[in-house]
Amino acid sequence: MAEVLVYVDHVDGAVRKPTLELLTLARRIGEPVAVHLGAGADTAAATLAEYGAVKVLTADAAEFADYLVVPKVDALEAAYNAVSPAAVLVPSSTEGKEIAARLAVRIGSGIITDAVDLEAGDEGPVATQSVFAASYSTKSRVTKGTPVITVKPNSAAPEAAPAAGTVEQLAVSFGEKSTGTKVVSRTPRESTGRPELTEAAIVVSGGRGVNGAENFPVIEALADSLGAAVGASRAAVDAGWYPHTNQVGQTGKSVSPQLYIAAGISGAIQHRAGMQTSKTIVAINKDAEAPIFDLVDYGVVGDLFQVVPQLTEEITARKG
Repeated sequence: MAEVLVYVDHVDGAVRKPTLELLTLARRIGEPVAVHLGAGADTAAATLAEYGAVKVLTADAAEFADYLVVPKVDALEAAYNAVSPAAVLVPSSTEGKEIAARLAVRIGSGIITDAVDLEAGDEGPVATQSVFAASYSTKSRVTKGTPVITVKPNSAAPEAAPAAGTVEQLAVSFGEKSTGTKVVSRTPRESTGRPELTEAAIVVSGGRGVNGAENFPVIEALADSLGAAVGASRAAVDAGWYPHTNQVGQTGKSVSPQLYIAAGISGAIQHRAGMQTSKTIVAINKDAEAPIFDLVDYGVVGDLFQVVPQLTEEITARKG
């Protein structure tokens, strides 16, 4: 069976959920070979093997942390040359898509970004994408070279499938351009204790109808009762009510959770583009004609300041 390279997204060896999803999808089209770059390979190897990696290629060098993107592309290219895979899968993060694009150029292959599903085909892997603000679904395959595919978080449920997970060292030669952009400082993001927005299984978002930063605790309380991430529409972000890092939409982050709750959001196309692939969508809006109701699975016509606290109270009571 052909091997499939899976780029590992991790924090010091703690493997992030999108990588486990990639390993699950990779098993549909071949045998997953994980590529772990940076510190923590010993910690990560057991998790990667548990979710199906037959091999774990590892490399650790200061360049991966000290410089932007290019050293990682050098390493992934080295892995590609060593394995000759049937496909290369990368998480659809901002960094992941840049790595994938640079790799595709280097190896002369086509690229598919933001896939939401993957299946085996007679002429290579077939990827499903949501396009035109998620108004259509398309199926595509790469016709030149080895497919390089980035996959959106929450596209598949991680499924354990223990494999050998044999750890092998990957020899990497860094090119002249690998040190072109140096990281001079880092500022850790303050933790809210909530899930990462793009990886969360549940997202609760507030929009213009929240009517002020002082009212966003209503949204946060519902999110915390569900163990969810907090999102915001562009209108709420532009008004300074919530940080830009939490914006969901075409100019913000794209999410695809199991459950998306939109409170006080009208449903402009800009916002829909970032959340329309959510598995179940619930909207709370006092305007029965709001466009958001055209795409929801469940809609509540009502004042969010009455509905959301009652919902939070009910969820908390049931959990208690």
